[in-house]
Amino acid sequence: MRVLWVLCGIVSLALGALGVVLPLVPTVPFLLLAAFCFARSSPRLHVWLIEHPVFGPPIRNWQERGAISGRAKRMATLSVAAVFLLSLLFGVRSQILALQAIILTGVLVFIWSRPED
Repeated sequence: MRVLWVLCGIVSLALGALGVVLPLVPTVPFLLLAAFCFARSSPRLHVWLIEHPVFGPPIRNWQERGAISGRAKRMATLSVAAVFLLSLLFGVRSQILALQAIILTGVLVFIWSRPED
């Protein structure tokens, strides 16, 4: 089972690293998932991730205070707007757009209600 947790952590870390350079891929949720997986499989990998100079701070901010950085909030808002705009441009059905708008609004309310680091 530990091998499965390590593999899940590595995949999550890779997706989080992609999120650093790709604007529509979320970084911190994948890093949090990687930390969760590594905590269950490898104390050494977990400590490495938590203490990493780039990936560690957002994980620690979330674990200690449930905080999201202002930059991350702005990037999430831009990503949500881009996704919704793409849906509009591709002519997604109005029922799907309404559902998408409700869910994305909920996501933004959650993100913006978190304290900033």
